Amino acid sequence: MDKPGTVGALRKSGYQPTSIKDELRRNLIKKIQAGENVFDGIWGYEDTVIPDVERAILAGHDINLLGLRGQAKTRLARLMVHLLDEYIPVLEGSELNDDPLAPLSRYGRDLIAARGDDAPVSWIHRSDRYTEKLATPDVSVADLIGDVDPIKAASLKLAYADERVIHFGLIPRSNRCIFVINELPDLQARIQVALFNILQEGDIQIRGFKLRLPLDIQFVFTANPEDYTNRGSIVTPLKDRIDSQIITHYPKTIEIGKKITTQEARIRPEQKERVAVHEIARDLVEQIAFEARKSEYIDAKSGVSARLTISALEALVAAAERRVLRNAEKETHIRLADFVGVIPSITGKVELVYEGEQEGPGIVAQSLIGKAIRTQFVKYFPDPDTFRKQKDKSPYRSIADWFGEGNTLDLMLGMKQQEWKESLSKVPGLPELIQHLHPGASPQEKLFLMEFALHGLAEYSQISKHNLVTGHQFKDLMSSMFSATDLATDEDDEEEDDTPRKR
Repeated sequence: MDKPGTVGALRKSGYQPTSIKDELRRNLIKKIQAGENVFDGIWGYEDTVIPDVERAILAGHDINLLGLRGQAKTRLARLMVHLLDEYIPVLEGSELNDDPLAPLSRYGRDLIAARGDDAPVSWIHRSDRYTEKLATPDVSVADLIGDVDPIKAASLKLAYADERVIHFGLIPRSNRCIFVINELPDLQARIQVALFNILQEGDIQIRGFKLRLPLDIQFVFTANPEDYTNRGSIVTPLKDRIDSQIITHYPKTIEIGKKITTQEARIRPEQKERVAVHEIARDLVEQIAFEARKSEYIDAKSGVSARLTISALEALVAAAERRVLRNAEKETHIRLADFVGVIPSITGKVELVYEGEQEGPGIVAQSLIGKAIRTQFVKYFPDPDTFRKQKDKSPYRSIADWFGEGNTLDLMLGMKQQEWKESLSKVPGLPELIQHLHPGASPQEKLFLMEFALHGLAEYSQISKHNLVTGHQFKDLMSSMFSATDLATDEDDEEEDDTPRKR
């Protein structure tokens, strides 16, 4: 379609005013009929959230996306822009994006009255038809709706009774646009009340002015259910005026989580050249989030954002990259030891309950990594618990016996590739176990699986693992227990020696 430059030319072109809700509906129908993916890049919502959003758009509803943090609520709202027409006409100079054939502002009506079909028309792209406002306690009615502007009144020499002295807020300026308010419960109740008429009747009131502005806006709100009890709430009449409330959720499977993390993680090209990430390592990153969401140390109401796994993968790659740079090597593969670099990405992304605060965020993070290893271990190795009563049949017997003979293995974080390989290979039965269970794995994958086996056996209490300042030490479980007992006994003896004795 050509872009006429005047109202008269626009009318001759056959253009007809259309509401934004009808516009969204019309374009959604076209995309559905063409089999196009409307919300590209959103994973895990194909059968749940996206159908609800599409139904709401077809019904012409304003939408509230309700869910915990990191559930792609804002991204869903932003992607709705792609359902708008590429360009729409507006009266040139209009603050309220007046439709040239149906102006609603005083400016628009005056312009048509003065110039008629010669009134100039400009065109705005759909990317400019999206407004987003984060709800904070300091947001005012003037910010959203508008207020009288004394400077405008003085400069134009107008009385305060003239509506041209009004400075319109974000919502009127978003006429014919998508308007999003993020974290709606954080908006003060008295500000939420100001939205009542806009949502239901479409009019606004500013400082006593009796205005009838039938605003044409697609409202989308986002809210965290925890906010209803923590920082604020959505007042009941406002909830009643929002047509559709759609509940979002976290990824339900590891595979969906990996798609999201891989898509969002900022791994630089040079990092990809230096560091290869095994699929098992990616699975472990996702498993950490799954373990966190059911951990007794973490506040489930607060949620565990998808940003945890995104940051964790970035930190994991960075840990391996740092190692390869310090060792002056050209490339490397992810190791289990590199997961120490993931801990800072966990501690800042979870809200701990009282028990978690007592343990400390670092200990909780290490526990989550351990639980992730334990859960993923049985997908690649036989469950060690099934051999507890038949130790002679255990595939891990030779490994456990070697540690039982008093041998220890130190795997340092900064080990060079050859040193790391030699250290793993010296454990009897470990290379043979991997060769038997995963004969088709690449040499680097087999080394990763060897390290994974040791960490997994430690999580299943077949051997012991101690966190060192610069790595991990593996040893026999019983000797570790005796060492701990002896240490406790020595401490008790020291306390007893320090205690004054009665004569």
